[in-house]
Amino acid sequence: MKLTVLRLVVVALACLCAIVVVSNHRAPQASTDENEAAALYSSLGIPNLVQTPAAGMQEKTVAQAGLQKNIKVLGDLPESQFLSVMIYFAGSMGRDCDVCHVKNNGQWDFPADTKPEKNTAREMIKMVLETNKNFFKANTEVGCYTCHRGRTNPQGVPTLPVPLASPPANQARPGESGPGGAQTPGQPQASPSPRPSPPSGDEIINKYITAVGGQAAIDKIKTRTMKGSMIAANGQTVGYEIDQIAPDKAYEVFTARGVTTERVFNGDIGWVKNPQGVQPVTGQQLTDLKVSLQIFRNLKLKEQYPRMRFGGRDKVGDRDAVVLNVTTADNHPERLYFDAETGLLLRRITFLQTMVGIIPQQADFQDYRDVDGVKLPFTIVQAGVNPTNPTTTQKFEEIKLNPALDDSKFRMPPATAAPAP
Repeated sequence: MKLTVLRLVVVALACLCAIVVVSNHRAPQASTDENEAAALYSSLGIPNLVQTPAAGMQEKTVAQAGLQKNIKVLGDLPESQFLSVMIYFAGSMGRDCDVCHVKNNGQWDFPADTKPEKNTAREMIKMVLETNKNFFKANTEVGCYTCHRGRTNPQGVPTLPVPLASPPANQARPGESGPGGAQTPGQPQASPSPRPSPPSGDEIINKYITAVGGQAAIDKIKTRTMKGSMIAANGQTVGYEIDQIAPDKAYEVFTARGVTTERVFNGDIGWVKNPQGVQPVTGQQLTDLKVSLQIFRNLKLKEQYPRMRFGGRDKVGDRDAVVLNVTTADNHPERLYFDAETGLLLRRITFLQTMVGIIPQQADFQDYRDVDGVKLPFTIVQAGVNPTNPTTTQKFEEIKLNPALDDSKFRMPPATAAPAP
């Protein structure tokens, strides 16, 4: 017991994590409109053009890639996780990058060590890493959010009055007559209503398949087009279209202030194209792109999760939900929420496991409508840990199933390097 208390104390001290150094790696200067559009794309989670390893090469760590400057404690972090971790730091603190970083002449100078908070952050990250290593077998049990929870300074003193402690299950609170506050000694106790057996993963998924139109209707889908917009939390809007061909081709187009960015996946390769050029997407980013853009991502669920188990019951908005805890073939945990009444998928939460914390990403599915016999959501609300844009809303004006598509847009053009600044 004493050892457990000691561990909890160490954990509480260890999670004084703060924002750390961000890279100096930025896209070259273009026109003002392009830079503004790039900033908007970034806030919505749309990737800007970056230099990536050659196709087929294993993903490098931050230190091996050498793109980030003045990195002292996160060199072993996979390069693809770097930006997500920086956003996670900011979200944990409830602040923007200005906690640790400075601007010179209106431009971020991320490598600079001007602010002492940056070195403090490095020490806190070391403490978190050591705590997980020494007390949790290197599992990421402790992260920045463990204590900060959206505040620059963690709250270390209890707020009074503290909540009344819950009594053990077989013990009544003062003034109650017995367990549950009803029965008294000597009286016969009524048999409690038996709790219904939890549904299996297959039962939950089968109900969902029926709710959206049935397996036969899903299997008929060969192509799909969706047109609409992506709306940031501050109301800024990006035009959005996606064309998909089963099983694994997708072509996305984002348009903001006259600047267009394309993101494409074609079976085994992916790339990003914008006014700066064409660059391949590789490593973990390519894997993530393949998963996120597949046409059956939210329709064929059984194939994605070899392990499923009932996760209890919850609420999504005002709807009762059944929760399913699932794990992908590459051992990534996710959580699915299904409407207890209709069976439709209401929410999906994915978890990115990093060396400094577990980063959640949530998608809520709303406004289901029938499209050629299949019910599809026309509104998707994405929520993440970015404090400058906590939510992005996708609103579709048009969804078509099985339209004819031009296959040429799925052919990668010659890669071009971004011009030197």
